Order: sequence, then C-alpha cells, then structure tokens
Amino acid sequence: MLLVLAVSCGRTYVPRPYGYFRISMPEQKYSVFSSEAYPFTFEMSDAARVVLPSAEQGAYWFDIVYPELNARINCTYKPVRGNLRQLSDDAQEFVYKHASMASSIPEQGFENPAGNTYGVFYSIHGNTASPLQFYMTDSISHFLRGAVYFNCVPNEDSLAPVFSYMEDDVRHLMETLKWK
Repeated sequence: MLLVLAVSCGRTYVPRPYGYFRISMPEQKYSVFSSEAYPFTFEMSDAARVVLPSAEQGAYWFDIVYPELNARINCTYKPVRGNLRQLSDDAQEFVYKHASMASSIPEQGFENPAGNTYGVFYSIHGNTASPLQFYMTDSISHFLRGAVYFNCVPNEDSLAPVFSYMEDDVRHLMETLKWK
C-alpha cells in the first residue's frame, strides 16, 4: 500500500498550448509581370508564378500562385464600360460574404494620382477562406480585383506568418500597378 502511494504522487499534469510548424518565408524579391494579354503591369514576388487562364475560363482571369506557401491570389480584370459602381459593389459583396466568420474587416483606401491608380485593400480577420482582398481601378476604363486563398483549412493563428508575408506582397502589387 505504501509503495502504491509513493509511486502515485509524482508530477502533476500541465496542459500545453497547441504548437504550429515553423514556416520559413521566402525572401521578398520582386520582378515585373507584363503580358500582352493584359493592359497593366505590376511587380510580383519571385517566389510566385502567374498561371494564365485556359480558353474556357475567359481572357480576364489569372492566378498568382505561391507553391512554397500553398497560397494563391485569384485575380480578375474587367474593362470599365460605365459600370464602375457595379464592379466595385460586386467586389465589396465578395468581401462581406466572409462577415459571418470574420472578427473584423478593416478596409484601407489606396490612391496614386500620379499613376492614375485607386483602390481599396481589405484585411479580413478571423478564420475566413480569403483573408486579403483588394481592387484597383483608374475610374475610367480598368478594374482589377484580387483575393488571397490558402489551400488549407483557415486557422488565423497558424497562418499568421504567411498572412503577413502575403499582405506585404499584395500591398506591393497595388503600389506598383501601372495601366498600359
């Protein structure tokens, strides 16, 4: 009986928080993306590649894929034909589809009058499918919309380093966008 009591009074169990794998981020170097098929150029990360659409997807879709980060930016370009209000409302509707899962959706306006580029950047906090979205326009003839997606179950805590990296890349894309 004394032996059982002596052995049973050992260490107490202490619960540990969940741990996440360390994710090493690629270096942020940029190069210019330019294609005859699109009326714009921008700088994108050397860690990413552009996947142009197939014939059935349409001419105005493309993805910027980050294979190391298991992420992509789905981009859509549309010409403005007197429908700028509709295009910006559609972009905002896509953002607010995530409102039920988001803890907050801060939006930040962007303008570069010298480059004739204007837009809005959305950072969607919480476990949402698309944590970063944006749109850019010249208010006359061009409209570009983008949304970041990760190829995994959304978990804001474990994706925080990747989220930060992607946020910097999207902002850089917006800042370097030029209409042809």
